Amino acid sequence: MDNEKANILIITQWFDPEPIHKGLLFANKLSEKGFRINVITGFPNYPGGKIYKGFKLKLYEKIKLKKILLHRVFLFPSHDKSSIKRAINYISFAIMATLYGLFKINKPDIIYAYHPPLTVGICGAILKKFYKVPLVYDIQDMWPDTLKATGMVNSKLILKITSKLCKKTYKLSDKIIVLSNGFRNCLIKRGVEKSKIEIIYNWSNIDNKNINSSNIIQINKKKFNIIFAGNIGKAQSLETLLYAAEIIKTKNQNIDFHIIGDGIDLINLKNQAKTMHLDNIKFIPRIEPKYIGGYLNKADAFLVHLRNNSLFKITIPSKTQTYMAFGKPIIMAVNGDAADLIKEAECGIVTEPQNPKQLAIAIEKLVSYKKKRLNKIGLNGLNFYNKNLAINKGIDNFASIFESLLE
Repeated sequence: MDNEKANILIITQWFDPEPIHKGLLFANKLSEKGFRINVITGFPNYPGGKIYKGFKLKLYEKIKLKKILLHRVFLFPSHDKSSIKRAINYISFAIMATLYGLFKINKPDIIYAYHPPLTVGICGAILKKFYKVPLVYDIQDMWPDTLKATGMVNSKLILKITSKLCKKTYKLSDKIIVLSNGFRNCLIKRGVEKSKIEIIYNWSNIDNKNINSSNIIQINKKKFNIIFAGNIGKAQSLETLLYAAEIIKTKNQNIDFHIIGDGIDLINLKNQAKTMHLDNIKFIPRIEPKYIGGYLNKADAFLVHLRNNSLFKITIPSKTQTYMAFGKPIIMAVNGDAADLIKEAECGIVTEPQNPKQLAIAIEKLVSYKKKRLNKIGLNGLNFYNKNLAINKGIDNFASIFESLLE
């Protein structure tokens, strides 16, 4: 089938202006390949759990963005620590997306569902059955493992039910996209056919060549500035950074840490930093994607940190690719696939997660490098990114998969 006639339905609970990896840029790139794109999503509320300024919660709203048809459906906005409210948030979107997917869109040729949450995959599976078309399931989080690892769900019964629903969704999917080899191996162990699984590495959604510097908070250029940008939750375990900053503060007054973003752990983290009198920790509210590049460009190095959990050994946080694209050294405090990527690219220092002493040592080691060496490390990351991880390579892979299913 000709791409010009192929209609791809994207189902994703989060979409621009929310900080989502495969959002408007992804949809536009697919449109440039000749696919007609419809998107079913919710009204923007992630990660704060409140409807964004300039948006009004409705039952349904249809918008045209260039060649993209965007269908926003009602959901219960929430993203706090309450697992019940979070479940209502996920389920409400899935129900409305399914209903409007049945009655408000033209028949798709392929359905693409973006996970998390699992409920989006279930919605995709139902619509697949109704329309009798292929389902491509993109897994960015491994459930129920993530629910357990982050402490969101502790009930063995709920975790068991979630596991069964995952397996059913995998079975109904025609192709499953994963972001790492670890994810692929995990699914194979759970009985998913090897031929169904494709690895497509995430890319950076932030253009490092078009850096908008307006509205950027100034940083002290006389100091070595290390930036963490992204969700601030249980999985990130950023209290480790606070303890490392406390150790470093007694030895080196020339390092500042910038934590950019929002999340359920932000208030606790701020209070803890205040109690510890950490003036070397700077908290910056979430910055719009069109401005974040200007801030990232001012960094001397970046930090990636996740809890020391077996689940996170098989993931690669998407901020890794963004950091590499900006050509700055990376301190990777994550075990497994993410650490292997940094080692392969030779673009930073790998250290043990949830170990403040080791993190402090890694930071001090990096800071001790001469500027020429730091620049070389950053350039290694940029070159590796351009060769192996850039968006055009990823889009080509997606287009190839969609075309094979259309045939």
